Amino acid sequence: MEAKQTAPAQAAQAQDAWKQQLAAYGQKYGILIALVLICLVLAVVNEHFLSTRNILNVLRQTSINGILAIGMTFVILTRGIDLSVGSVVALAGIVAASLATTSSTAMVAGGPYPALLAIAIGLSVGMACGAVSGVVVARFAVPAFVATLGMLSAARGLTLLYGDGRPVPALTPEFRWIGTGEVFGIPMPVILFAVVFLVAWWVLNSTRFGRHVYAAGGNPHAAEVSGINVKRIRLMVYVISGALAGLAGMMLAARTGSALPQAGIAYELDAIAAVVIGGTSLAGGVGRVTGTVIGALLIGVVNNGLDLMGVESYYQQVIKGVLIVAAVMLDQARHRRE
Repeated sequence: MEAKQTAPAQAAQAQDAWKQQLAAYGQKYGILIALVLICLVLAVVNEHFLSTRNILNVLRQTSINGILAIGMTFVILTRGIDLSVGSVVALAGIVAASLATTSSTAMVAGGPYPALLAIAIGLSVGMACGAVSGVVVARFAVPAFVATLGMLSAARGLTLLYGDGRPVPALTPEFRWIGTGEVFGIPMPVILFAVVFLVAWWVLNSTRFGRHVYAAGGNPHAAEVSGINVKRIRLMVYVISGALAGLAGMMLAARTGSALPQAGIAYELDAIAAVVIGGTSLAGGVGRVTGTVIGALLIGVVNNGLDLMGVESYYQQVIKGVLIVAAVMLDQARHRRE
């Protein structure tokens, strides 16, 4: 009689354990499974989707948003947000381009300068913008939303002032190589995206700084008590985000052949979308840069698939908005369960 009573209980426990394991598996690999399923559907719908040319095109188009999203991951892991990356893309791009243009109307005398110098200055511009935002957030305790919203406006204004509202054309071939070059048939933007991902993965998973980033976002008070300089960590993640925004801006200018003052508009939304869809919590302390890359790829694949099917860009914006809201709802549901 006792065995008959315990058998159903054991079966229920086993079923609960199986459900928990399945839920954990879905939480860890759900975004990757979704990406694979979408690719399979698009491959059936359009025969050109899985062609080598189209796959490289998707990766090339995703690289800029992916690099921005990786920088955004560092910020969101510390409970922050960086709304300025789109404007920093434009500012860093136009400053670097002004040093690498062969145009007779070049804004900087003595050019064109070596591509490496232009790239170094572009990165420095991005880092400077990130440092200003980081100081305002970390030192003066201004909410990240407000601080980076101010930088969004300021950087866009500086872009228009610096370039007098005009594009910078005729970039040197050496500078354009970071946007149009290839290595063994692989586009240079894809290679840069892969390098940034590998470095970010190593930093977050294998360094003390990476552990401190997670700690500062998970429980800032406990992190301070344990000796972690949370203010410094917050400053550094904005510098990283700014530097990667600067790199993305130069890649965009190099790919298109000119730096436009209106470049990067709304890019911050795509970056945030990739991070959130990739599973990084807006509450901080939880997330993986691998998930961010998959999230960026998912957005890129969806955009590419809709383009191949002739769907208007307006609908793409609607679908992207639905994906963002759904990802945030799942994140909130996960936190309630915990």
